Amino acid sequence: MRALAAALGLSVAVLAACSPTAPKGVDKAVLDEAVSRAIGDPGTCLLIAEGGKTVYQYGTHMVCGRSLPTCEGAGTQTLEQRLKATPADAERKTASCRSNPEGTRIVAWASGPVEGRPGTTYAAVMEASEAPPGIVIADKLATAFARAGLG
Repeated sequence: MRALAAALGLSVAVLAACSPTAPKGVDKAVLDEAVSRAIGDPGTCLLIAEGGKTVYQYGTHMVCGRSLPTCEGAGTQTLEQRLKATPADAERKTASCRSNPEGTRIVAWASGPVEGRPGTTYAAVMEASEAPPGIVIADKLATAFARAGLG
């Protein structure tokens, strides 16, 4: 039993060490709270990158790793793929569409540079029965970033 507990503790420590924390100079707890208030939902994921490296993740690995419709023609993408395709000097990009054949669920995407933080980009996705449009997610995240001192 002790061996199982030790293995479990080690696994948690290893996973925590691999998980992104927060952008430089930003308190993770404050950022978590601001994002949660803005777009918190079990079907939400937000990734933030500095210089192309992911430094923050809001949402579970299960949600963040899902492949969902791009809403830009046929095909699917993960949030990490969207983040990597977001240039730091681009304008924000948003999209929304039905995410299942029955049309009962919506996926909304938002991505772009973090205002006031050169070289920092974000990508967010929400998939739910009543997800707001991607442009609303982008607007809410801009406010959350400012509240958390990011930008």
